[in-house]
Amino acid sequence: MGDTPGRMLELLSLLQTRRTWGGVELAARLEVTERTVRRDVERLRHLGYPVEAVPGRFGGYQLSRGGRLPPLLFNDDEAAAIVIGLRSAIDGSVTGLEESAVSALAKLDQILPAHVAGRVRALHESTASMLWHGPPEKVDAGHLILLAHACSAQERARFDYVDRGGAATSRFIEPLRLVRSGWRWYLVAWDVDRADWRTFRLDRITNPESVGTRFEARSHPDPIEIMTDGAAIGGYPFRARIRLPLSVEKATRVVPRTFAVLEDEGGSTVIELGSTNVERMVGYLAGLNPPCEVLDPPELRHALRAHAIAVAAANN
Repeated sequence: MGDTPGRMLELLSLLQTRRTWGGVELAARLEVTERTVRRDVERLRHLGYPVEAVPGRFGGYQLSRGGRLPPLLFNDDEAAAIVIGLRSAIDGSVTGLEESAVSALAKLDQILPAHVAGRVRALHESTASMLWHGPPEKVDAGHLILLAHACSAQERARFDYVDRGGAATSRFIEPLRLVRSGWRWYLVAWDVDRADWRTFRLDRITNPESVGTRFEARSHPDPIEIMTDGAAIGGYPFRARIRLPLSVEKATRVVPRTFAVLEDEGGSTVIELGSTNVERMVGYLAGLNPPCEVLDPPELRHALRAHAIAVAAANN
């Protein structure tokens, strides 16, 4: 890249996307030598950008916090995503950000390119929201920001947590990803003390803090799959396996992934899901269309058959 101003803008944009970049990585992305990267970093410093050299195994360059907010560089899709995210913050699912979101939106509205503003406006004018179970659980904005930063920086964190059964515990974790499902926010993380992947509802987290130590990313399953397994099955005292005569793609329209773990069986789908008791599971399965085949446990199969006979007798 021979255009020095353009290359510096690209370098600045890269430094804003994550906490630390290695010199070799930056040189490869910019298609220049490491020496050129060092010179461009010095140019940015002379312009007032606080670019620091970070020593050590995870070292490289990072854009640190300065006395003022430096100009941020966004493409059209990023700008649209920011505005949509700010509008979502006003819906009440995250506390502490509503006024700031309104203020930020007012500023962005003055500078957004017309075609980007049009895309955002069209999305919101054609979208409606519905609360299925009353108002959303409140998530503290400070907790959300702290944990999002910990995910990005690969920094360990700790917090107090109350599980579904009301038990209070202290957790020491290596955060992987924040996931939003409907109104709820979840944190997918490696639980250090339990040596396993766990999902945590953010509205049940209190007193989160970054430990300040970094960790090396470990091999992990897809975060959505981890969250689905934890939200759909983990913690439920009653579990079931059923089969639907549908492909996985069609089965997810009947049983969403947020409720169950689905496995392709070549034309049909085996589904594992949890509930608080057999009666509630019977009520849920009785409403599925097409009807399901209960694979396990036998007591559920017998209870579902008895329910179907009772329904047929009542409507004879």
